[in-house]
Formats: sequence, C-alpha cells, structure tokens
Amino acid sequence: MLTASKKVIRGWAMYDWANSVYNLVITTTFFPIYFTAVTKKQFGGEIVPFLGRKFINSSLYDYSLAVAYLFIALLYPVLTSIADTRGNKKAFMQFFCYLGAAGCSLLYFFNGANLWLGILCFMMAAMGYVGSLVFYNAFLPEIAAPEDRDRVSAKGFSYGYIGSVILQMIGFILVLTITSNPFLAPRITFLLVGIWWASFAQITFSVLPETKSAGSISSRIISEGFSEMKKVYQEIKKLPILKNFLRGFFFYSMGVQTVMLAATLFGSKLLQLEDTKLIITIVIIQLVAIPGAIWMSRLSEKFGNLRVLIGVVLFWILICLAAYYTARFKEEGGNPEIGFYLLAIAVGIVMGGIQSLSRSTYSKLMPETKDTASYFSYYDFTEKVAIVIGMFSFGLIEEITGSMKNSVLSLILFFVIGLGWLSSAYKRSLKVG
Repeated sequence: MLTASKKVIRGWAMYDWANSVYNLVITTTFFPIYFTAVTKKQFGGEIVPFLGRKFINSSLYDYSLAVAYLFIALLYPVLTSIADTRGNKKAFMQFFCYLGAAGCSLLYFFNGANLWLGILCFMMAAMGYVGSLVFYNAFLPEIAAPEDRDRVSAKGFSYGYIGSVILQMIGFILVLTITSNPFLAPRITFLLVGIWWASFAQITFSVLPETKSAGSISSRIISEGFSEMKKVYQEIKKLPILKNFLRGFFFYSMGVQTVMLAATLFGSKLLQLEDTKLIITIVIIQLVAIPGAIWMSRLSEKFGNLRVLIGVVLFWILICLAAYYTARFKEEGGNPEIGFYLLAIAVGIVMGGIQSLSRSTYSKLMPETKDTASYFSYYDFTEKVAIVIGMFSFGLIEEITGSMKNSVLSLILFFVIGLGWLSSAYKRSLKVG
C-alpha cells in the first residue's frame, strides 16, 4: 500500500494536537492538583466521603480513573465491531471526542461540594479520550505504509506534545494572573480544554477518509463484538512474536501509564512541591518528550523496535527506583526538588517514545486485515485493562501502607514481567528472521 498524502497525515496527527490537552491538563497537571486541594478544603482533610464510604482523596482519584477505563474497555469489542461492519470509524471517533470535550468543559462547575459532579465529568472526559483513541489508532494502518508507520506515529505524538504545551502555558498564565480566587483559573482551564479538543478535532474529521464496510450488519451486536475480540485473540495466538509482545505490552503499560497518570499527585502530595513548580515541571516533560519520541523512532530504525523497547523498559525500572528513594529522601528531611526535576526529564525522554513505538510495533506485527478497528480494539483493550489494574493497585497500596512511595516501588514488578515477555518476543524474532 501507499502512504496517504501529506494533508491526510497532518490531519490525522492533528487529533493528537486536539485531544492531548486532556491528557496533559486534566489527568497530568491541573485536575489532580485541583481535585486534592478542593476536596481537602471542602472536607477539612484528605479523607472524603463518597458512595457511603470514606476514601483518601488521591486514592479516590485513582479509583475513579480506573473505573472509567474499565467501562470503556468493556465497551470496546461492541463499538469496534459496529465500526468495522458499518465502516463508520470516524463517526464513533467523533462521538467519543465530543463526550470527552463535554466532560472537560463541565468540570468548570465542580467546586468540591458537588463531588459527584466532579467524579462524573472526570469519568466522562476519560471515557471520551480513550474511546476516541481506538478509532484514531485504527486509521494508522489505513493511511500509512508499514515502513512509514513509525514516522507517522511519532508525528502524531509530537503534534500532541506541542499542542498540549501551548494550552498548558495558557492555563499557567491564568493561574499567575487570577490570584483573587485560586480555584477559578483551573476551572477556566478545564473549560478551555473542552473547547480546544472539539475545535481542533474538526481538522482531523475533515480529512480522514470514509472507511469501507468489512462485512454485513447483524442485530446480535453485543455477542458479535465479543466474538470478534475472541477471533482476534485466536489469530494472535498463532503469531508467537505478536503474542509475546502484547503480553509484555500489557505488563509494562501497567507501570508506564500509572506513572504518567499519578506523577503530579506524587510531586504534590508526597514531595509537597509548590503547584507552580509542578506545572513548570510538567511543561518540561512535554518539551523533552517531543525529541524523545523522534529519537526513539530513529533508534528503532537502526536497532529494531523490540530491542529499543527492551532498553526503554529497563530505563523505566530505574526511574521507579529513583522515585522511591527521592520520596525516602524527603521523609528523612531532605529537599527532593532537584531530584524530582531530574526524574521529570528522565520520564519525558522515554514517555512519548514508548507509547509511539508500542503503537507502531503492534501495527507492524499484526497481520494484513480489513478489520483494523477490531485489532486496535484488542490493543487498546489490553492497554486500558492494564491501566485499570495499575491505577487500582497504586491507590490500594497507598491506602493499605499509608504511603504513595510504596505504590511507586510496586510498579517495578509490572515492568520486570513485561521485560521478560518482550525478551521472549525478541528471541523469537531472531529465529524467524
């Protein structure tokens, strides 16, 4: 196949520009800080009541995100089955885009007293984000030839980092200028995220091709959806390299995604860094991630995808160890600020690269098929279930042990298991070729 025109490639990548503001502003920077601060003010401490039970506010944040990811993961087989049979990937992508954008904008009305609204809108935003991504990812093998997928995938992530940093800086300026009410600037930023996401997505929707139907429509949508997932699973079982890669991806994603989603809580709550310093640090991470994703793509061309992924997972293990000892240093009375900045740079270098390379590796290893949405549904289902387990474990270990540093240390186990499966996939690839 031939790679699509530059206009289509740029348009596809612009969706990363559009929706990455959710990932950075909502889950990574402003909302975790805002959520813990506004609930602490409302309830007079870190313990908050919700659904008849009391939670540590940061653990409630983790659990809410895990439940949102679980909901959308369970919907994936059905949604993508419909998309493949009706050929309307773009329509479903639009639906989830607008769901997520609405959730972000409605967070403007969350003030701590209406905790249910904050949780609901936060979950809507998360479901919209992950729901649209499976259809976005499914367009990659349709618009890019196999030899171009690493480059095109990296372009998307690069666009995402640039766009999200721009809105991040706008939010930071609002925080510095609106001093009369410390909670107003984040709320305005949440509103802007929704507007940004829905508006820039129009560029993508205007250029993405209408996909062709891959089969007949059946009234047994739910059963067919899970049958399609089972069919993909059965086909993957016959491809040992892809099978072992996905197992490795499942486990290291538990660690990678949890670190990315909980990093701000770690710096704010455990290391007690100032909000402005945290925001600046997250911006630094995004800026470092841009060349990191490109650099990872070039390394994969020279050394191969699996070898580079193995090296990156080893690097993530070192990051978790360093984070644990940074937290211990804080507990012993030290100043962890410089250590946190160094950790941020390290995370930025490998953050975008491992996501971009994982996506393109999967697209290379999967067989030629018209059911791309179903295959990427399986990929995204794997990642989202990994996030559910990772975030739930992270929150639970903090509640049980009373310290987030133990949650960070526990992530190493996920990386080690993932490393083992990646190594197995690499060894099998050597035998094949």
